[in-house]
Amino acid sequence: MTNATTMNPSGRPRGIAPAPWKDTAFEWLTRAFALVVFSLLAAIVISLVLGSQLTLEKYGFAFIWSADWDPVQGNFGALVPIYGTVATSLIAMLIGVPVSFGIALFLTELSPAWLKRPLGTAIELLAGIPSIIYGMWGLFVFVPIFQSYLQPWIIDGLSGVPLAGALFEGPPIGIGMFTAGLILSIMVIPFITAVMRDVFELVPPMLKESAYGLGATTWEVVWQVVLPYTRVGVIGGIMLGLGRALGETMAVTFVIGNAHRLAVSLMAPGNSIASALANEFTEAVGDLYFSALIELGLILFLITTVVLALSKLLLMRMARAEGTRT
Repeated sequence: MTNATTMNPSGRPRGIAPAPWKDTAFEWLTRAFALVVFSLLAAIVISLVLGSQLTLEKYGFAFIWSADWDPVQGNFGALVPIYGTVATSLIAMLIGVPVSFGIALFLTELSPAWLKRPLGTAIELLAGIPSIIYGMWGLFVFVPIFQSYLQPWIIDGLSGVPLAGALFEGPPIGIGMFTAGLILSIMVIPFITAVMRDVFELVPPMLKESAYGLGATTWEVVWQVVLPYTRVGVIGGIMLGLGRALGETMAVTFVIGNAHRLAVSLMAPGNSIASALANEFTEAVGDLYFSALIELGLILFLITTVVLALSKLLLMRMARAEGTRT
């Protein structure tokens, strides 16, 4: 004797009554969760704007391009932290993206089978190391080696090169914006590599095998098959690493030098928005000082938002262009 499920005329198994109120309740519940996200975002923006009201009224937009930071005299400007944040993040991405691409390419296309799992696990472990550990390692291990061996060689080698010489001039003191960028690059490499590896593995093997069958080299397969197929995911991974670099605090605080001084040389000590907040928030005396730090946080929030918005627009434009070509 077999048990067969009988169906009613509407196509629903008999014994299961329709419950439209459950669907409605579930829809409103999920909608409430989505509204919570927007509410939190709006609350953050409003609190930052209200907290920075004093400096907004006193300095206006001049706060952004002023290099003054004198809590004793009550003069504040955000140019030095903004410059340090952007410079260290760009250094991190210029170093981290090619290295991450190379590691992901090796893991997915060139690595022997016995090495893929250990190397992939090592990359994931690097992503889980706390940032303060990177900062301590950078200050006590990397900075002395960089100061004694690498930094003098870089300064001497680029001293006569136009433009590059100005960017890498100065005494070899170890700490500075370039050092902070190097440490940040080490921190973002695991994140970007993990995303690139995962999206590279999503490419159908038939596409790559067809390219190899036509005589394409490994580089041609990656450049003409793998990257066009996965470029949305690759850009997403890069944006993930950039977001980590922009907001990193403790590691940068250890090695950037924490100096409110605007210098062209990347070897000179500098400051970033996150490190300035970490160093001075507990020492802020007076409403204006506190308001200036809050506005630094607002600027960092806006920078991150603009970067993410531009990346989203880029991805949408790429998707639209692909649809047009199709």
